[in-house]
Amino acid sequence: MPATEPQSLPIKAMIAPVTPLQQNCTIVWCEKTKKAAIIDPGGEVERLLGALESQGLALEKIWITHGHMDHAGGAAALKDATGVPIEGPHVDDQFWIDQIEDSGRRYGVPDARGFTPDRWLSDGDVVTVGETEFEVYHTPGHTPGHVVFFHREARFAQVGDVLFQGSIGRTDFPRGNFASLVQSITGKLWPLGNDVAFVPGHGPMSTFGAERRSNPFVSDEALEITQELGR
Repeated sequence: MPATEPQSLPIKAMIAPVTPLQQNCTIVWCEKTKKAAIIDPGGEVERLLGALESQGLALEKIWITHGHMDHAGGAAALKDATGVPIEGPHVDDQFWIDQIEDSGRRYGVPDARGFTPDRWLSDGDVVTVGETEFEVYHTPGHTPGHVVFFHREARFAQVGDVLFQGSIGRTDFPRGNFASLVQSITGKLWPLGNDVAFVPGHGPMSTFGAERRSNPFVSDEALEITQELGR
């Protein structure tokens, strides 16, 4: 799990794919204080604790983008092991959190457990780790309570399953909505800037600018074609 720096700025990040679904759990930390947040601990909690120790980090927060098992199934165990609070997602994802244990059994993650966040998040909230701040954006569509975490100075975002390199999140799950997802991407993510690098829920990193140029679902060209066809 190599550490990566979004430029040479006050935060660092380490991506750790977890669970059989290879979900991108991310450890972000304040370089000054060495305090860390783990974003979307879907499972493999002992491995995540080992990664913290290897970097000399003290876990301060657990952040959740949305309530699907592969993103949130290890949150309860991580809180039990460390005592740190769980923040996120938006309360509209309680529906999914309540299903985590059943989903874990179906997907081969029998230790996955539901939880109640210490803090539900809403659009416009700010979360902190060490001396750094991340902005919170409510981005429904993949799930109704999905949120995104954005560090403005570092031009860095954790977007969960909203957007991927060359794709977008599924909307065929219960309470998914394609139109809402496209609006979340174009109305919440694109205004943050083309230079923003993002960690998706699965697969390699990309930038908002690259996806605006080439993503077959939400590139500027693809959206223009969709609008033309709708006229």
